[in-house]
Amino acid sequence: MACEMLYIDQKYAREMVAHALEDDPNECCGILAGKKGRVQKLYRMANVEASPYRYRMDPQELLKVYLEIDNSGWDIVAFYHSHTHSEAYPSATDLRLATWPEVRYVLISLLDKENPPIRAFHIENGNIIEEELEIGGAGR
Repeated sequence: MACEMLYIDQKYAREMVAHALEDDPNECCGILAGKKGRVQKLYRMANVEASPYRYRMDPQELLKVYLEIDNSGWDIVAFYHSHTHSEAYPSATDLRLATWPEVRYVLISLLDKENPPIRAFHIENGNIIEEELEIGGAGR
């Protein structure tokens, strides 16, 4: 289970929200890479489902990004995606498709497009645990 707090720089938080708004009405998805819970790079991924209710990353694109992350000495810190019509909380579909217990799942809700909430979760064996998430400035 992920143990260190998740820290996302404000620029990556803004990028996730921008991605979610650009892909609306469909869900967006992407990967946050880094070390020890600190995001160092954001990868926008294509949602091959092109759906407002689910996402699926392209397997070839996922492999390419995974190899780049591995070669950089980073880890996949989190997968992120948007919810276009519901709160930032894992859906039954998210729960069913959460197959990486060592990775966090970050959700952005577009119910309030002016100030979309961002929340992080650990999902393992059908259990959802909200994790502490700090969004901060570049000075840290």
